[in-house]
Amino acid sequence: MQRLFDLIVSGGALIVLAPLLGAIAVVVRFTLGAAPVFMQPRVGMNERIFPLYKFRTMTDVRDRTGKLLADEQRLTTLGRFLRSTSLDELPQLWNVLKGDMSLVGPRPLLPEYLPRYTAFQRRRHEVKPGITGWVQVNGRNSLTWEQKFELDVWYVDHWNVWLDAKILWLTVLRVLRRDGISQAGHATMPEFVGSQASEAGAK
Repeated sequence: MQRLFDLIVSGGALIVLAPLLGAIAVVVRFTLGAAPVFMQPRVGMNERIFPLYKFRTMTDVRDRTGKLLADEQRLTTLGRFLRSTSLDELPQLWNVLKGDMSLVGPRPLLPEYLPRYTAFQRRRHEVKPGITGWVQVNGRNSLTWEQKFELDVWYVDHWNVWLDAKILWLTVLRVLRRDGISQAGHATMPEFVGSQASEAGAK
């Protein structure tokens, strides 16, 4: 049932939102002078790596050594708007249509985080990742990584169709309010370095 719902909604949304997607792509291309959509490897269900699609929100500005500047320094005004409204996530409807993702589930994270998870935290990969999820309607990036993973695993253990419907409705409200977009001093979240390292740094 979940897969059928994902196919109907993502396919319909891509058709209905085609003009908006096209307009955003043109503005991003004109503003950043680069391909408007970029792909980044992320971890999906059963820890399978897949290419995630997003609208580009940052420049490729580097320092004198050739190293990319921090995310918050490369994030453009347009990029901040796209992120605050979650419009940068719209290309992931294609990921849902392909079957890489679901509309609802734990957000897919970077492959380099895999060795840093505890056994408990790795359980977030027992379901498909989502465009939105239980974390996104319960604090989003205002939460710590540990709090996020607790909520992800809670979702895995309590999944049902009605929970997904509730999350989708709450997501609309959160997007309109633009709650929990980022942590202070960061474009979104600081890098996850592992729970033990985080706990040690707090002592």
